[in-house]
Amino acid sequence: MKWCNFFNKISLILQALGCAVLYFVIEAICRHSFTEAWTYMTTRPLVFAYNAAFIFTTMLIVYLFRKRIFWRIFVGSLWLFLGIVNGVLLLNRVTPFTGPDVKNLTDGLSIAKKYLTHTQMTIGAVLLGIAVLILLIILIRSPKYRGKLKYKVNIPLVLVGVLAFGGITQLALEKRVLSNYFGNIAFAYEDYGFPYCFAASLFNTGINQPSSYSEETMKEISNDGALTTSETSLPSEERPNIIFVQLESYFDPTEVEWLRFSEDPIPNLRKLYADYSSGYFKVPSVGAGTANTEFEVLTGMNMRFFGPGEYPYKTVVKNQPCESAATALSALGYGTHGLHNNGGNFYSRAKVYDHMGFDSFTSKEFMNILQLTPNGWAKDEVLVDNIMEAMDTTEQQDFVFTVSVQGHGDYPEEQLIENPKIKVEGIDDEAKKNKWEYYVNMVYEMDQFAGDLVKAVEDRGEPAVVVFYGDHLPTMGLTAEDLKSRYLYNTNYVIWDNIGLEQQDRNIPAYQLMADVMNRLDIHSGTLFNYHQQRQNSKNYLSDLELLQYDILYGKQYDYKGNPPITEGHMEMGVKDATLTNIVPYLEKGYSLYGENFTKSSKVYVNGEKQKSTFLNNTRIVLPSTELSEGDVITVSQVGSSNTIFRTTDEYIYQGGQLVRQEGTGTDTTKSWTEQENEEK
Repeated sequence: MKWCNFFNKISLILQALGCAVLYFVIEAICRHSFTEAWTYMTTRPLVFAYNAAFIFTTMLIVYLFRKRIFWRIFVGSLWLFLGIVNGVLLLNRVTPFTGPDVKNLTDGLSIAKKYLTHTQMTIGAVLLGIAVLILLIILIRSPKYRGKLKYKVNIPLVLVGVLAFGGITQLALEKRVLSNYFGNIAFAYEDYGFPYCFAASLFNTGINQPSSYSEETMKEISNDGALTTSETSLPSEERPNIIFVQLESYFDPTEVEWLRFSEDPIPNLRKLYADYSSGYFKVPSVGAGTANTEFEVLTGMNMRFFGPGEYPYKTVVKNQPCESAATALSALGYGTHGLHNNGGNFYSRAKVYDHMGFDSFTSKEFMNILQLTPNGWAKDEVLVDNIMEAMDTTEQQDFVFTVSVQGHGDYPEEQLIENPKIKVEGIDDEAKKNKWEYYVNMVYEMDQFAGDLVKAVEDRGEPAVVVFYGDHLPTMGLTAEDLKSRYLYNTNYVIWDNIGLEQQDRNIPAYQLMADVMNRLDIHSGTLFNYHQQRQNSKNYLSDLELLQYDILYGKQYDYKGNPPITEGHMEMGVKDATLTNIVPYLEKGYSLYGENFTKSSKVYVNGEKQKSTFLNNTRIVLPSTELSEGDVITVSQVGSSNTIFRTTDEYIYQGGQLVRQEGTGTDTTKSWTEQENEEK
C-alpha cells in the first residue's frame, strides 16, 4: 500500500518518462530503426520533447477515471497502433500515415490486398483481435484508484495542461522548432515527428481564411469578375478534341542515374518528347497522392495552400460543386468525359467528377477488362477503346480526362514476369532489382498504350491534342541524388497534337498545365485557368491565387458575383447501357442470361434482390441457383465497391420463358447518378 501511495504521488513524473519511452519506440517503428530513432532524439531534442509532451497531454485524461492503469494502457496502445500503421505503410510507400488516410479508410482497405499478402492480413487481424481482447481483460481486472477523485481540481488541471500544451505549440511554431507547412510530408514526419505531423494532417485541413480576404480584394483580383468569362477565337469546327492522360506512377526511368536497361523502356514517349512540347512536370506528392496531382491539373489549384496531407477529393470537393476544366470547356460546347480503369468509388471520383461538371465517367465497372498485371491491376490497354467510345457519344468536340492504374505499386521483390521485355542492370540487391524490373516493364507497356492511343486519335481524323504526364514517382525509396533532375517532385509530360502547335519545351507545375494547354489553343475559360494565363508572372501571383482558391471553395464566392459556373452535377456513369436479349435454362437448375455490355461488375437482380451470378463474357451471365416465376422483374446493374449501384438496365418481365422489356425504367441518364442514388435512399 505504501508503494502504491508513493507511485501515485510521483505518477506525473512516471507518466512523463513512460510517454518519452513510448514515443521513442513509436519513432523506431516509423523509421524502421532504433539507431535512426536515437539519432533523431539526440539531434532534435526539442522536437522529441515536444512530441513526448504531446502524448503526455493526451494521457492526462487518466486523472478523470479510477481505472488509471487501464486508461494509460489504452491511450498508449492507441498511439502505438498509429505508429505501427505508419511503419507498415512506409514499408510500401513514401507517403506516411496521415489524417486523410483515416478518412480514406474504405479506399485503403480496398487496396490493402495489393500491398499485403493474405497471410499478413490474417496475422494483422489476429494480432489486433488479441490486443482488443487483452484491453478488455485489463479493463475488467485492472485495479482502481482508491483515493478520492477531486473533479473540481482534476478537470481544471487537465484543461490547464491542454491549454499549456497549446501555448507550447504556438511558441514552437514561432521559434520554428515546428512548421505548419509541409512542402514534403515524408520529410516533415522525419523532421517534426509522427504525433505532431499526424495531428496536423488530421485537424489542419482546408484553406485558412487569408487576412486580406474581402469583397473589395476579390473584386480587384478578379478584375470585377472578368476572370469568369469564357472565350476563344477558334470557330467550333476548328476546336480540337482535348485528351489528358494521367499515367500512374510514371516517369522516365532513364532519369535514375545508376539504372541501365537492355533497351529503351519508353520508345513511343521518347519520340514524342523529341518532336513535341515536353519537360519536367512538378507534382505535389511523392510515391502516393495520385488524386492531388489530378486535382491540381483539373482545377488549376495549388495544393500548398491546403492542410498538410489533405486530399480535397475526400473532403471539400466530395461534398460540393467545384469548377474545373470540365466546366470551363463545357462552357465552350465541349462534351466532357472522365475515365479510370479502377473502381469508380476510389478517391470518391464518381461523386467528385459529378461535382466538377463532367458529363460522363467510365470507371472499371463499365470496362470489359481482360488483361491484369501480375499483381492484379487493370492494364492500360483497355483505355484506348473506351476513350474512343466516350468520344463517339457526342457530336461536338470532346474533353477526355483519363487516369490510368497499371503502374500502381506495390512492386514485387520476387520475379513475377517470365522473360521480361526490358532487363534492368546496375542493381546488386536481387529483391530491389526485381522491383525495378517489374516497374520498368509496366512502364514499357504504358508506353505501348500511349503509342496506341496516339495512333487511334490520328486514325480518327479529327483535330486533337493529347497530353501525357506522370502523377508521381514510384515507391522505390528514391532520393534526390538518385535523379538527373535532383528533385523528387519531377515526373515528365508531353503535349502531342495534329494541329501544328509550336514546340515549346519547358518545365511546368501540375496546377498550371491545363491553363498552359488552353492558352496554346487560344481558349480562355475557367476562373483559375484565366488567372494563370493573365497573372502568372505578376508580383502577388501566389498570394492572390490562395485568395481565389479560398473564395471559390470556402469563402463567399465573391468572384462569381452570384453566378457560379456549376451549382449541381449532371453526370452519368458509363456511356452505354447494358441490355438483355434472351434467357435460357442452364443445366438442371438456373439460367443463362444473354445480352450486351456486361462486365465483371454486372450484377443481376430479380424483384430487387441480388442473385448469385457468374460473369462469363460481355454477352453472357450465368445464374446457377436462381428460380424464376412468371412475372418476375429482372434487371442488371453495374455495381461498385460498398454495393454502390452506378447504372441499371431497363426492367425486363419474365413471361413465358421470354424477357419483355419495359422501356424507360432504367437509370435516367438525364439526371445525375448521385441525384438518383439519393432518391433511391
